[in-house]
Amino acid sequence: MTITLAETLATRPNDHSTLRAEFEARSGLSWHAPTPAALAAGRAVSVVIPARNTEHSLRPVLDALAVQDTSGSVEIIVVDDASSDATAEIAAGHPAVDVLARLPEPCGAAAARNAGTALATADTVVFLDADMVIAPHVLADMAARSGPDTVLVGFRHNAPYTPALDGSSQVPAGTADLTADHRVTWRSSGGPQLYTGVVLDGPTTGHPLEETEDFQKLGYGATYLDWDLPRMVVTALLAVPRAKVLEVGGFDPAFGRIGWGMEDTHIGAALIAAGTLVVPLRQCVGFHLDPPDASDQWRSKLASWPDTLAYYRMLLDGPAPSGRAASFQNSTEQVLAQSEVITR
Repeated sequence: MTITLAETLATRPNDHSTLRAEFEARSGLSWHAPTPAALAAGRAVSVVIPARNTEHSLRPVLDALAVQDTSGSVEIIVVDDASSDATAEIAAGHPAVDVLARLPEPCGAAAARNAGTALATADTVVFLDADMVIAPHVLADMAARSGPDTVLVGFRHNAPYTPALDGSSQVPAGTADLTADHRVTWRSSGGPQLYTGVVLDGPTTGHPLEETEDFQKLGYGATYLDWDLPRMVVTALLAVPRAKVLEVGGFDPAFGRIGWGMEDTHIGAALIAAGTLVVPLRQCVGFHLDPPDASDQWRSKLASWPDTLAYYRMLLDGPAPSGRAASFQNSTEQVLAQSEVITR
């Protein structure tokens, strides 16, 4: 009898207290403290940025990567998902970018991340959205804490579009606010919730990060309000072990063909089933730079979310993905063979 992905998730813990304690004893640093550059020495990361029509935000994102304060090696890979604006030109001209891959046609963020992961050379891949501006310590934070069985979760603070003189987004002054992330402060008007189906009596404010003890109480398939552990895995800012991503077959590109969202939740589920722990880094918060037409984009994205959610639920009823590294390599090689890849 085949054990389903959902059944496998129900057997997986998320107690990362020992992992955190070992890091703190070894480094003398709090798990959630910004990391001195020297602690990342000898620890390489490959930053994979899927980008489609993000000319409003890509330049400040790359500018922030160019000034990361880390002693570890950093490789920056931008995968242009057949943009129709200046996204590819911005990436090609930015000195921070090591590899630019231009897909021949729009394939979706899942396929773009797979292509970037195939090109990556580091054991740790940092997935970063093309509209996420991170603080100078973030890559050191992730590099110093990375491991073969650890998924490191960062957070985002949405910032409304404010144009600079060149039309790109201005980055807000100050520090991004952890509590602005919906996994930290979550509000619902009540009623049946779309993800879990739980029914709330009325308006509800929850604090998922705090009230689950940094997601530890979400082990063994547990839920909190409308949240579970896979849903905490958001690829806006996320560090993962590359080998585990290959083992589970990467992101399912069908999500991009169906609509928006859920591909990160699915790979979260796959990685948890493969034995990784999901551990937040409260100090890793980036400004998410909204596009000029943010409202229209959100309406379009949310319209297709029920379809991608239905597909995700179908995958939960199938087996946990494993042993898929060879098929991942074959499929991404086919995509990259049709793509333009520029390496500096």
